[in-house]
Amino acid sequence: MSSEHVTIDESSDLVNRVIHGDKRALAELFDEQRPRLRRIVNFRLDRRIYGRVGADDVLQEAYLNAAAQLKSLLCDHPPTVFIWLRQIVNQTLADVHRRHLGAQKRTAKRDVSIHGGGPTTSSSEWLAFHLLGHLTSPSQAALRAELAEQLDAALSVLNDVDREVLALRHFEELTNTETAHVLNMTVQAASMRYVRAISRLRKVLETIPGFPIPYDR
Repeated sequence: MSSEHVTIDESSDLVNRVIHGDKRALAELFDEQRPRLRRIVNFRLDRRIYGRVGADDVLQEAYLNAAAQLKSLLCDHPPTVFIWLRQIVNQTLADVHRRHLGAQKRTAKRDVSIHGGGPTTSSSEWLAFHLLGHLTSPSQAALRAELAEQLDAALSVLNDVDREVLALRHFEELTNTETAHVLNMTVQAASMRYVRAISRLRKVLETIPGFPIPYDR
């Protein structure tokens, strides 16, 4: 887990002020959670608009959207404030994708995440792309191509929900409880799905030089 993984104390005075519409508290909380929210954007942002749109651009727009919707937070009763912020970020990403991709996104023959974000966020191709993201040198190109095929085959045997659990836990670095909230399942079920997904991938992941093998946490 990243050293920047700062979970929210849902019973804190700061959260209480946010829930009751304090925009200064929202700005403070959003800034505190920015590293976690940036990981979501970096994972979900469609590769086709890399270079045109940056994570900070998306987060700035997401903050403005959160501030505009703050009054509804008390009535919506989200499971946690972080889950609400994550939802705002994913809604913003969907808007960004529509603006920059338009018809390309509507006609793309790719899987779409069942929980928002860009095209292929729950697909084996998209996950393989991020799993191998550290293999960037020319000398690693052949290895990356070979491993991409192996990963794609391994990920393809997982269903959409299992791939999404893997994305939420490993790339967005959500806790098991947060993952359960997002997927509307029990904490035990979310944990079991993550363990199952990792166990099916471990043999492939262990062949990747320097790749940190994730374990249930």
